[in-house]
Amino acid sequence: MDLIRIIFSILLPPVGVFLQVGLGGAFWLNILLTILGYISGIIHAVWIIAKR
Repeated sequence: MDLIRIIFSILLPPVGVFLQVGLGGAFWLNILLTILGYISGIIHAVWIIAKR
């Protein structure tokens, strides 16, 4: 399942984070990071998935 989340994190970072943590603070932070810079959103999403 983590592989699917990582693939979603590369394509759409907020979706990968949502699948991992739901609508928590990490999800909203990831949306903000993705808007400010797509690469920062990807890094944050992969970090969230790898951390849990």
